[in-house]
Amino acid sequence: MPSVADSEPKALAFDVFGTVVDWHAGVTQEAALLAARHHIEGDWPAFANDWRSGYAPAMARVRSGELPWTHIDALHRMNLEQIIDTHGLGQLDEAERRQLNLAWHRLPLWPDTMAGLQRLKSRFTLTTLSNGNFSLLTELAKHNGLPWDCVISAELFGHYKPDPETYLGCAKLLDLAPQDLMLVACHPSDLRAARACGLRTAYVRRPFEHGLVTIEPAIESGEFDLLAENFEHLADLLRVP
Repeated sequence: MPSVADSEPKALAFDVFGTVVDWHAGVTQEAALLAARHHIEGDWPAFANDWRSGYAPAMARVRSGELPWTHIDALHRMNLEQIIDTHGLGQLDEAERRQLNLAWHRLPLWPDTMAGLQRLKSRFTLTTLSNGNFSLLTELAKHNGLPWDCVISAELFGHYKPDPETYLGCAKLLDLAPQDLMLVACHPSDLRAARACGLRTAYVRRPFEHGLVTIEPAIESGEFDLLAENFEHLADLLRVP
């Protein structure tokens, strides 16, 4: 595969949850606000991590065929119902449960996200490549004013990452060869799957994705094309003014 030094990618595709937005802070805050209305005390950072922990297993059930195609909003709601009583939120009514489930449409950005994306947009086509459903990604972009050139969701392919159909499908929709597309993500497993499909890869550190407990995934030296501290650093590495 050509290195970034040989020629630049033509487009950057971004993982969203954890890479672009701080899901942990957003879910924690919305759960705490709802709980306060009912005078419910709880560990809302733990609730956020507990809810997120069901994300990959739920998608695996779809990928294996155990569940029919089910988009992320529905999987999030299914996972919410499995933990809501455990965290003392069982008294929430249907409207409140729906409001909480849609917290994933209103997640806040990391501090470097907007400035980094605006710099990168001056040279590259920018898109999402997320397992989030199309409506979720669209509303999340609207909520935060994200400068995407387009929104690409795994829902468009009927496959979840890390299925090859997602990475290759993204390149095809953009009319690009896989090597002309770079995936930007904070999850090494996502990047490895993209690399296996011929995409270029940029790893962005997000050590606080799961809150105050720092998590640094293990990666090998030279495993990805670029290693960036944040989106501003990624723009520097790609020589964007």
